This record gives sequence, structure tokens and C-alpha cells, in this order.
Amino acid sequence: MATVVYDGIHKNFGKVQALRDINVEVKAGEFVALLGPSGCGKSTLLRLTAGLETISSGNLFIDGNLVNRVHPRDRDIAMVFQNYALYPQMNVYNNIAFSMQVKKLDKTEIDERVQWAAKILNIEDLLKRYPSQLSGGQAQRVAMGRAIVRDPKVFLFDEPLSNLDAKLREQMRFEVRSLHDELAATTIYVTHDQVEAMTMADRILVMRLGLIQQIGSPAQVFDQPANVFVADFIGTPSINLLEGEVAVENGKQVFRTQDVTLPLPLENSLETGQKIIYGLRPQHIKVLAEYSASDTDTIEARLLLSETTGTETQFSFDFGGHKLIVANQGRFDIPRNTNCPLKVEVERAHFFDQANQQRID
Repeated sequence: MATVVYDGIHKNFGKVQALRDINVEVKAGEFVALLGPSGCGKSTLLRLTAGLETISSGNLFIDGNLVNRVHPRDRDIAMVFQNYALYPQMNVYNNIAFSMQVKKLDKTEIDERVQWAAKILNIEDLLKRYPSQLSGGQAQRVAMGRAIVRDPKVFLFDEPLSNLDAKLREQMRFEVRSLHDELAATTIYVTHDQVEAMTMADRILVMRLGLIQQIGSPAQVFDQPANVFVADFIGTPSINLLEGEVAVENGKQVFRTQDVTLPLPLENSLETGQKIIYGLRPQHIKVLAEYSASDTDTIEARLLLSETTGTETQFSFDFGGHKLIVANQGRFDIPRNTNCPLKVEVERAHFFDQANQQRID
């Protein structure tokens, strides 16, 4: 395993700036997810790491060595692609063994490493099959086997689960992370799926328009999003975001938007009259059975729709002309158009400056 250091990386495709000033260190043995929407630059950064694209400016170090001009085959990395990229004319055994056969390693060593990888990935009974005879999950395991037999310093994954169905993706998330832990490998994993990033990665690098928006653990990017984009991109259902200003009612600071208000924490750094964006995750609003004098930080909203997804119910409310999404555990039987009391977990609210959309702490 090895460190990977991006030092002021820029990448241009003609006049298009795909990556801008990327500065980050991936620690040895760390699992880092590159997360963002299509076109944000995450796959470009992975291809630069692999040597499949050239760096416009800046430096890339792998295991302390400058690799800007090092050929991909000499970087000691292994890449697993979205489409598996298996050789159709070769059986599974030879697909896994191919890179070692090219290096003319001893046949006994090749066989030992193929059998080792097959055992780890539970594909020992597939070694004589051909790619056309494999399911998507099986083909992905073979692609991973071909990568791990090389014993590389760094593993690169380019959206490897996006072609799989939901149930198989869940299973493969566990297997990819388990493989990472067993091999103690350095892993850089590209995905647009926040669930993959949140459940698998040690750290998430959130990207947008070629820029890093935030780097942090899954808990950090969820609980302390650096800006409105990160807050909106991370979390399901998406965070509620309302624009308004800080006002004073009955001697207390509140957030006011149009004709409705939301409570603010008793201790905060906000100033009266300050224009802010109020962020409240759906999980941090609770539907109450009825009003109680003991309930503080409550608001009222009209129910538009409720949807039960097994153990959770998702609500859509009309809150003074604003759509408010709420997600609570359990099942509820509330008629549409009912005015419901909602408790706001105000200490878990997020505040952003309207002008620059950056977090206000």
C-alpha cells in the first residue's frame, strides 16, 4: 500500500478546465471515495492517477515518487472499470492470470495467486467459465480478482457497481470494502452514488465542476456540510433549504421566510437582519401526535402526501408555501390536508450565507 498525493493538479481539455487546483493526500491503506454528479471531474482525476490522461499542471506522487511522466504499467496500480473489461476469448482463470503471464512469472506462482484470489472472492467454481457465462456480479468479482493478483500499491475503482441491480450492489459494497480491509490496500473509488460513498469510504472527497467542495469522513460531510451544494448532495431524502433572514420575535431570534418562521438555537453566531439559508434534514423534523405545552420549537404544516417505505414514512408538507420533506421511522395514518404539529430539532439545523453559500458555524 502507498500514499497518493495530488499537489496543485489542474487538467484542461482544450479550453475546458476539467480539474482545478486539486490538493489532497490519500493515506496509505485508506479508502477514499471521489463523489459528485456527472461531469464533476472525479473520473478524470482517477484517470490521471492511473496515467491514462496527462496532467496539465501540478504534481502527482505515489508512494513518495513523482509519477507525472511514468507509464501506467510502471505505476504499480490496478484499476477496476465500470464495464469489467474482461477478455471474452479467455476463461476466468486466464483473465485473472493474464497480467502475470505477460510478465512470464512461474506457472506455479501464477496458479497459487489465481487460486488465492478466487478463494477470497468466492469464484473458485467459475475458473473454467467464459465472461459470456457470468452474471454481472460474477464478472465484477473476476475483474477484482484480476486486479488483486497483481498486488498493487493502489487500487482504483471507476464506478464498478453502477451496472448492477440494487440488491447486488448492496452485496458488492460489502465485498469491496471487505476486500479492502483484508488486503490493507490503498483504495480510490469513484462513484456518483452517495450510499456507496457513505457506507464504504473512510473519507469522502466531494467534487463539483472540477473543484473539491469538501473532504471529510462520512459523518463530517453529513453533519457539517461545508456549503449548500454538499448539504443538498449528501443525504436521502434531500435536505430542506429555505432562504430568509434572521429576525426577532418576542425577544428571541427566529428565522423568517415570507409569512412563516422557524426556531433558531439559543446560542448562535447569527446577526439580526442577516440573510441566510436555513437547512434542515428530513430526519431532524418529528411529526407529533398533538400539540403539548411541553413541546418547544414546534411549527405547523399541512400534509400533502405520505409514503411508507417499509420501516420509514416520508411526508411532504406545505409550510407557508414552502415544500417541507420529513422522514420519520414507523408508519402513520394521517389524512391528507391535515394540519400537523412538527417538532424541529433546531440544534441539528444548518445555516449558510446566502451570498457565498458557505456554512456558518
